Amino acid sequence: MSPDRALCGLLLSLLLGACTATGGTRGDAPPADGARGRIAILETTDLHANILGYDYYKLAEDPSIGLDRTATLVREARAEFRNTLLFDAGDTIQGTALADYQARVAPPSCDEQLAIYRAMDTIGYDGGTVGNHEFNYGLPFLAQVSGQSMNAEGVAARRCKGPSFPLVLTNVESLRDGEPIYPPYAVLDRRIAIEDRDGRTRDVPVRVGIIGFTPPQVMMWDRSNLEGRVRSLGVVEAARKWLPKLQAERVDLVVAISHGGLDASPYSDAMENANWHLAREPGIDVLLLGHSHAAFPDPGNEKSRYAAMPGVDNARGLVHGKPAVMGDFWGKSLGVVDLALVRRDGLWQVDADASHSEVRDTRKPDGSHVAPDPRIAERILPVHAATIAYVSQPIGDSDFAMTSYFTEVGDVTALQPVNMAQRAYVEATIAHELPQHAGIPVLSAAAPFKTGFGGAADYTDIAAGPLAIRGAADLYLYPNTLAAVKIDGATLHGWLERSATRFNRIDPALARPQELLNRKFPGYNFDVIQGGIRYTIDVTRPVGERIGDLRWDGKRVDPAQPFIVVTNNYRASGGGHFPGLDGSNLVLSAPDANRDVLIEWVRASRHLQRATHGSDRSWRFARVRTAGPVTFTSAAGKAEVARAAGIEGVSQLRDNGDGTATYAIDLSR
Repeated sequence: MSPDRALCGLLLSLLLGACTATGGTRGDAPPADGARGRIAILETTDLHANILGYDYYKLAEDPSIGLDRTATLVREARAEFRNTLLFDAGDTIQGTALADYQARVAPPSCDEQLAIYRAMDTIGYDGGTVGNHEFNYGLPFLAQVSGQSMNAEGVAARRCKGPSFPLVLTNVESLRDGEPIYPPYAVLDRRIAIEDRDGRTRDVPVRVGIIGFTPPQVMMWDRSNLEGRVRSLGVVEAARKWLPKLQAERVDLVVAISHGGLDASPYSDAMENANWHLAREPGIDVLLLGHSHAAFPDPGNEKSRYAAMPGVDNARGLVHGKPAVMGDFWGKSLGVVDLALVRRDGLWQVDADASHSEVRDTRKPDGSHVAPDPRIAERILPVHAATIAYVSQPIGDSDFAMTSYFTEVGDVTALQPVNMAQRAYVEATIAHELPQHAGIPVLSAAAPFKTGFGGAADYTDIAAGPLAIRGAADLYLYPNTLAAVKIDGATLHGWLERSATRFNRIDPALARPQELLNRKFPGYNFDVIQGGIRYTIDVTRPVGERIGDLRWDGKRVDPAQPFIVVTNNYRASGGGHFPGLDGSNLVLSAPDANRDVLIEWVRASRHLQRATHGSDRSWRFARVRTAGPVTFTSAAGKAEVARAAGIEGVSQLRDNGDGTATYAIDLSR
């Protein structure tokens, strides 16, 4: 070796030693056993296109929601943790008037990015999966905006501009070739800072595998969009099919991004929230959850569904010992998995004892909210402004307010316009196109979509006066399409019994307060059926035995009497698990969205009046005197709304201080 080369070698050795001594890189030599790493895995879920903290129905700011504020939490987490990865667990592109505007009114061109993905790319996501609501607008739209070339019937063979991060999904397969319509998994090559066994730090490569899942029920909930094009698999079956292939990619860590919650009941391949079982599958290191519109972990909440679930640590966020998180919904929160890694036997392994999960809220302890990231509004300003202009278009007027504050105790002001519009549409269709069904009574079912689940502002409240498109969108939130089913009187009775599950069973002898509403049964499944029927709901009876005195046109309904009931594609195909509804008894699957039917009906009606369009109360509680108060929660200061709607016996007991109030209802009146 020449003196010059020897000198160069010595200098190089000194430089490398200096880098090592100061914590810099020492190349990509594998870390020795005992080395440690720490990664913060960040999660959003169920954003439902809430890009900004804005309510398009009220045309008002809403600081409690919005990805623009979640982005601030992401920035803070990235400042706190040296190594971070950010993922989204689905139900991303649907849920606001802005989303519907882009899907139905002014779809983006192939080379134009969807607003929610533009915002997400501004923040910088590493990956995501597909939720059930992604399918609401159909496969062609989904393929376009997510940048996925799907080999499925009716989908153009092209690749448009989607998000810059990979979307993965294992358990929805094309009927053409039996392959998933999205890549089932992806491998992310990243560099992370680790601490070697000797205490010095350096950056090393790490391979992170992500694998995605959605509820198998998409085939039922979006039958009209998916039937004949794709099929779904059970979550566990799909995991067992694809995990070995992902592991063969020599990944260091596997993150399951699953749009579903936790259910410890026995597994089936049709399980909606199968991740309690998925967590048991070997090879999965971390679970990112969604769909349930809840926070996990939820420490300190004794009412949390996860508090007593076997195998679940609701304080540290572990499921069968594996770190898991669910970051709430609508951009209210950020899920954070503080993941500790340790090098053992030449592999990175999760140190569960040193790991934990938490959900960080945009709402601060003092009630204020973190500031929004201004970049998000800047990126979507044209679409935001166009949405406001669209939903502000006038379509008619009303002499009464339409609200959902008291729908579950009898107010029909937010339901009757929907039911009247749906009935008119189907009756006209029968008269012109389906004469074989002439003479069969046509009924219509509608449910309240906003019943306080998201807080005090989560109610429909359309003031008397001019009506705009945003009012119709507030009455009908979802992009369902209209459907009609033919049933008999027995099925009608069962339908109403299922709806009455919304109420807890009341014991008349109890002197203590009893909560009327069963919050485990969603308000959007509380169908109120109108069209000449009358019935009572006896909340002192057990579930399945509550509907009484069911009549149509003044006569008791015969179990064999035929009816046509107008609903939406979700319900007609089995959504909500209503008896007799599985898609087999459809008489009409309309191309028109329920909301568009409502808009056109209002335009044709022009002037809505309470006596004609907002007072047909088809049901009442069976009268019973109770020893103690029967209570429910709604927005504060709204008792006069109940009185104006003719709902007797409702009184406000106390203001809860968070915009809600506890009310009592006298069931003897």
